[in-house]
Formats: sequence, structure tokens, C-alpha cells
Amino acid sequence: MTELSTGRMAVDVDGDFVVFLIGMRINKVWKIHKWLPVFLAMPRMLKELQQRPESGFLGFTMGFP
Repeated sequence: MTELSTGRMAVDVDGDFVVFLIGMRINKVWKIHKWLPVFLAMPRMLKELQQRPESGFLGFTMGFP
């Protein structure tokens, strides 16, 4: 299994750089009508970003804790 880095990190980048995180958290599992549409839309959103090189999308990791 991959070892997690829990400390702070920094990087020295020339020019502009933006990190955009998308994700979801399920607070109440029984309210499926609230989280299921987001859960099902996530793969489509990632595929859309991958198909557009001008989006600057570098990659993604799908994971479940």
C-alpha cells in the first residue's frame, strides 16, 4: 500500500499555478437521492476534463477511504 505523507508540503513554481480539487462526502448514507446523482456524474466530469487538453487537466485518483 502507498505510504501517506501527512506533513505540509510546498513547491516553487515559475508562473501561475492552480490546484482544483473536486470530490464529495456522504454524510447520510440513507439519503441516496442527495448523493447518488453526484456520485454517478463524477466519472463523466473526469472524462470530459481528460478529453479537453486546453483544460490543463493533469490526472485524477479515484479512491474510497
